[in-house]
Amino acid sequence: MDLEFLKFEAQQFSKVWGGDKLHKLFAKPVGERLGESWEISGVPSKVSAIEQEGLEQKSLTELIEKFGAQLLGRRVFDIYQGEFPLLFKFIDAKEDLSVQLHPDDAIAKKYHNSFGKTEMWYVMQADPGARLVIGFKPEVTLAEYQTALKQGKITDILNEVPVQPGDAFFIAPGLVHAIGGGVVLAEIQQTSDVTYRIYDWDRPDVNGALRELHIEQAERALVFHDLSQVFCRPKEIADNRANLVYASEYFKTSLWQLTQAVSMATDPEESFMVLMCVTGQAKLSSANGHSVSLNCGETVLIPAAMGTFDVQTSGAEILEVIVP
Repeated sequence: MDLEFLKFEAQQFSKVWGGDKLHKLFAKPVGERLGESWEISGVPSKVSAIEQEGLEQKSLTELIEKFGAQLLGRRVFDIYQGEFPLLFKFIDAKEDLSVQLHPDDAIAKKYHNSFGKTEMWYVMQADPGARLVIGFKPEVTLAEYQTALKQGKITDILNEVPVQPGDAFFIAPGLVHAIGGGVVLAEIQQTSDVTYRIYDWDRPDVNGALRELHIEQAERALVFHDLSQVFCRPKEIADNRANLVYASEYFKTSLWQLTQAVSMATDPEESFMVLMCVTGQAKLSSANGHSVSLNCGETVLIPAAMGTFDVQTSGAEILEVIVP
């Protein structure tokens, strides 16, 4: 059987900070305080189910068991031993997310038997005045961080960044961060669901209780990163070709700003590809006759064995993600 373009049933998660834009902007199912739409996931207990009919396999895990390197790419399959290494989401923050950070691979493996959580964001929509929390103000030290936590003044030392659509940010493990209210973004990350909260705006959850904080775990993973490495929107964007946004050891993300039809290709010896449509719509067609629509707010997995395929559109912006 030919491996075709693969769409998965998006998993919707209500959050205390979520809103209704995922439904209004991308026609995701209606949900109360819908904060996250997990598009493609290999996270245990949250593995994506296949959307298409006609495939015997019903989940991403079953697909990998059946097709292995044909799906993932030979190199990726060998490195990750058949596990799906990335997680793709759309996020709607009606209110501020908690101030948090994530562990690296070593810490996550030791304490959670998980991958670490390296991620990046691509801003799709932002209300006037919207901002992100990215790291600390200049020259904040560990001692000053500890004092601010004890005194309940953590917000005094946080670095806030105004955002607009098209902005992109690389969030390394250990970097303190928060998505601010009024922001909708695409998130690309390692396959991990481990988060350390250090501040949650003194806000009760949907059940009226304060959410757990992870102060000790967070300090163990905290890194004072150089913030010049965080901002990764391309300075110049050329139409109809791949514009590199960010390349980490876990994912390489490029932006296609399309005004006409183009051809793309996967390498069977290397990696699968994931396309996330962030503006407009397109149609993908393969040499073996398969085709699929890709609308704004949708995600599709291109098996490594696919090879060359065509993208037809007169106006779409698409994030292309591979494992480098």
